[in-house]
Amino acid sequence: MSFCVVGAGFSGAIIARHLAERGHKVTLLDERPHLGGNCHTERDAETGVMVHRYGPHIFHTADQHAWDYVRRFGTFQPYVNRVKAISGGRVYTLPVNLLTINQFFGTTMGPKEARAFIDSKADKSITDPRSFEEQALSMIGPELYRAFFYGYTRKQWGLEPTELPASILKRLPLRFNYDDNYFSHPYQGMPEEGYTSVIRKILDVDGIDLRLSCPFESVEEKFTHTFYTGPIDRYFRFRLGRLGYRTLDFERFTDDGDHQGTAVINYCDEQIPFTRISEHKHFAPWEQDRFSKTVCFREYSRLAGENDIPYYPIRLVSEKRMLDSYIALAREQKGVSFLGRLGTYRYLDMDVTISEALAACNKIDSALQASIPELPSFFVDPG
Repeated sequence: MSFCVVGAGFSGAIIARHLAERGHKVTLLDERPHLGGNCHTERDAETGVMVHRYGPHIFHTADQHAWDYVRRFGTFQPYVNRVKAISGGRVYTLPVNLLTINQFFGTTMGPKEARAFIDSKADKSITDPRSFEEQALSMIGPELYRAFFYGYTRKQWGLEPTELPASILKRLPLRFNYDDNYFSHPYQGMPEEGYTSVIRKILDVDGIDLRLSCPFESVEEKFTHTFYTGPIDRYFRFRLGRLGYRTLDFERFTDDGDHQGTAVINYCDEQIPFTRISEHKHFAPWEQDRFSKTVCFREYSRLAGENDIPYYPIRLVSEKRMLDSYIALAREQKGVSFLGRLGTYRYLDMDVTISEALAACNKIDSALQASIPELPSFFVDPG
């Protein structure tokens, strides 16, 4: 059978390899000139540092299947994401943990004292948090919320925290010990040769016609089925309107030696226009001593325009209504399946994208073994 896979990120690469290994002809398209989508990594020409071209990506997961899969195609070095934050002219550690609490309030509390102290700060009148702000106030109280989340969130999302769903903050941990590992997943690491190398090796199989710098809209061939990982609204030529995304701008600068001493520092104060600075040599500590210079990126968030790279789906009420209409339209289509972060308009971490693509492969096999093959429009519920 002849398949088209749109998008050469992890979702598209996993699907393309799976189909090709089963003897099918696969055409893999990507409009960018490189593999990897927003996970693309490359050596910085000036410094030699491995750079995450579209912002930092740290692999972390609780799914052993996903962890084992990516390590088939590259060596993953141990890596712990330890984020710092600057608020009110002082440096703190994130996520909010016992050190953050004691630093911020000038105390020396132990776990039990700190838990009771934060509990006294939390707004007990909020029993069912509906917004980001209500979730924060019910968890940590007004002081920590204002210091670390209010200004940063307004810069990141361009909205008042009262307009954002509580689910965004539920992703962030609160700890009453000195654990400063940003993630709690058992498997964490960084690919030694970068993410693009991993994806290139995933695609190192016969039967894949890879076409970079090739938009889907420019292809006129007919295929048995298309797996589409691009923006769902773009597939339908935006006939129902454009879904909302945040995009990122990066301001690159270099320095001698070590600029900030860690990979990521968040800038929480609203008057500072960027959200964070990432120093990419620290994402590869096993090789950072090789480089005499360092490269950093200031990160600015804004609403995505028509020609911008979409990063974060906003998914407010208006977008959710439009998304539901696009989902209904997609379910009426024959010969196309939507998957991945853009295809389902969901905020997905990299490991979830990989896990869902691997699960989709099993469903594809089951569908193709039927007497009358019928592939679903979605492999997960995008609502």
